[in-house]
Amino acid sequence: MATNPPLPPADFRIYNHMADKMKAFHDHFRMQWNVLFAAANTSTRPMDMSLRSYLKLCLEFCHGLEIHHRIEKTRLFPLLATRMSAFRKKSSLIQQHKSIHKGLDNLEVYAQNCLQGAADFQWSEVKGILEQFGPTLWQHLDEEVEELGADKLREHWSKEEMLRMPM
Repeated sequence: MATNPPLPPADFRIYNHMADKMKAFHDHFRMQWNVLFAAANTSTRPMDMSLRSYLKLCLEFCHGLEIHHRIEKTRLFPLLATRMSAFRKKSSLIQQHKSIHKGLDNLEVYAQNCLQGAADFQWSEVKGILEQFGPTLWQHLDEEVEELGADKLREHWSKEEMLRMPM
């Protein structure tokens, strides 16, 4: 397969803008994940954070990622899937979403139960839940940005089409 010549900087920015925006969203989720996991891994609350605040951060992380994926699934992926197999229903990115959401569901239920007093909080429980879907999540965050990169998008979309993309 022949490689495409490098894009002029202005064109690269046009083709890469979706990857740049997605990376910014993903960096936010990585930051939240790192706070949650570091605390669970060391059995120590982050400084100045109550247990209640930590559990609410767990819920914020779950809800934020659920909303992010819902937007991708309804607004972005269907358009990209018309020309790019990486965004079709049977793709690994979609399968990763399903695996991630099983873990998010478990984390959300556990955090809610702890907040409501229906479960006693255990750091090991949070760590175990995070470890269930963490590797898939981190792989997904990397692969999705890669699939939205300029080199991939330029193979399927014109510059004019990129300027009209919903993201």
